[in-house]
Amino acid sequence: MTTQNRKERERAERHQRIIDTARELAETSGWEAVTVRRLAEKIEYSQPVLYSHFAGKAAIVSAVAEEGIADLTARLRERRAHVKTPVEALEAMVRGYLDFAIENPARYDAMFVLNTELTFGNDAPQVLRDAFGEIQSAYAPFAGEFDLQAGTEVVWSTLHGIATLDRSGRLVDELREERIRVLLGQWTHQGANG
Repeated sequence: MTTQNRKERERAERHQRIIDTARELAETSGWEAVTVRRLAEKIEYSQPVLYSHFAGKAAIVSAVAEEGIADLTARLRERRAHVKTPVEALEAMVRGYLDFAIENPARYDAMFVLNTELTFGNDAPQVLRDAFGEIQSAYAPFAGEFDLQAGTEVVWSTLHGIATLDRSGRLVDELREERIRVLLGQWTHQGANG
């Protein structure tokens, strides 16, 4: 291995360690506890080393968000791969999304709540377009005459609202399954009944 290759590998490992430590710190203490200074202390790098990888906290949160979005996409893809019907695919996507939000609160906040440097919409990075594409693929058979992109945005917004309210304890736990049943009933019939 050349010296250049070793340096690049070490830099990539340092970069990943910063991301992992930020995520772990956010999971245990909340995102307000994640500061460049605290990260530098926790991973025993100087602040200038951290700044050589990330411009600041927003860049670190963005990196955590991108990894989380990639993991969410993989989960949605995996869950939809094991079903046979469009209704089952939609349900798998809904459950996968909501489960991910509950199981990964700090990552979910980085992905869709906190300010980041990520661009959403038509100029979004591929990782975001892939995630949106998974939601869109599950919803597409039920879009009917609705615009597919607008319908997918409504589906995503609805899931985000439920996830956010559920995580903050503002929804009745015992009604989780009924909420999913209501969503699926509305989404699988609304486009056809227009």
